Amino acid sequence: MPTAPALILPVDGRQSATALAVARGTGRLLASLGFACVGELPLASGRRADLVALGRDGTVWIVEIKSSVEDFRADHKWPDYRLHCDRLLFATSPAVPVEIFPEDAGLIVADGFGAALLREAPEHRLHAATRKSMTLAFARAAALRLQGLADPQGRLLDVDL
Repeated sequence: MPTAPALILPVDGRQSATALAVARGTGRLLASLGFACVGELPLASGRRADLVALGRDGTVWIVEIKSSVEDFRADHKWPDYRLHCDRLLFATSPAVPVEIFPEDAGLIVADGFGAALLREAPEHRLHAATRKSMTLAFARAAALRLQGLADPQGRLLDVDL
């Protein structure tokens, strides 16, 4: 039986090599925990989440990737992500000191091969309408990205996520 060709997702150029490696390892960890992931998901607030993970039960996690101390210190928008998820986590590389991350968020340390969940995130359940909106955004983004891989010359650029 022939094997399917490997799918290579396009890199949009906003992420550093470290951030891409952390995202890959974090995605592997989340998959092992039963989550499906979509990266760079636009949110209703106008922000863009680094990773959104959807559990089998509809649980929504957002993972904010921080590739350096400077990256963490320069970003003050992450508290807004709590409005769009049941749990908020940070993911970082082993080179970043974990002490800089707030205690009221989960913490993952990852490289390009895997990750470890160092601290679970406290739960703050989404409202039903927000959960539906997030689930639909997740599903549409995932489906449109798969369609784009299957038909790279298609007209998906005109479609809003």
